[in-house]
Amino acid sequence: MKLYAIFGNPVEHSISPTLHNFAFDKLGFDACYTKILVEDGSRLKEIFFHYRLKGVNITVPHKEWAYRLSDEVVGIAAEIEAVNTWYEKNGKIFGYNTDAPGFYESVKEFEFENVLILGAGGTAKAIALYLAQKGFNPHILNRSSQRLEFFREKGFTTFSWQDFSPQRYDLVINTTSAGLKDESLPAPKELLEPILQSAKYAVDVIYNKLTPFLKLAQELGLTYKDGTDMLLYQGILAFEIFTDFRYEKEEIAKYMKQSLKLANYY
Repeated sequence: MKLYAIFGNPVEHSISPTLHNFAFDKLGFDACYTKILVEDGSRLKEIFFHYRLKGVNITVPHKEWAYRLSDEVVGIAAEIEAVNTWYEKNGKIFGYNTDAPGFYESVKEFEFENVLILGAGGTAKAIALYLAQKGFNPHILNRSSQRLEFFREKGFTTFSWQDFSPQRYDLVINTTSAGLKDESLPAPKELLEPILQSAKYAVDVIYNKLTPFLKLAQELGLTYKDGTDMLLYQGILAFEIFTDFRYEKEEIAKYMKQSLKLANYY
């Protein structure tokens, strides 16, 4: 039996085991998926080999560590400099990023042009670079300017809370962990409220929770969604990697959607 897991901190809320184990069972793939709390990102590789894992998903706050510790980085993950999926092959760890295409699939139903991304971590990098590849020019807003250097080097328009000048955005995306373990907003309400008042859509990458950010969007009448669809689509892509692309994407999607519905997540 092959063993897979999700690494993160926190990780107890993760529903990735539900997605993958249900699909493993229905497709007859001899594997098990669990969750492992990792507090120190520098130990990701040590923990991976200690448990003899075949593959893992990596969530906050370890995606940059996963990038640095990969033996080989594949595809857009090299440009993003953040990895959310590891797969072991011949003793080497291959790093991928399924966040970016997973997020894009989740918002394709929306009609938008101008995008604001809140946060500057690995998920923000993935979404920003993927949207840029698709012809968009997302702006980035973060608490401090220090972490915005990556985005400035890539040519993005960036703002800190101190120098932000309000503009009109169709789509506002929260990529921070604000609201995951508490009831905080990803930016001060006096800054965030005017942004959302003129927006059409709000998306939070946090899933299975109506975060304070989404509650505010709801109050202001926006169309909004949490990160469940993003989780689903990036999970399908990760499953393909974990199983060496032996199953059709549509078949994986069918069972993962079933698992979410049975667990009342979807």
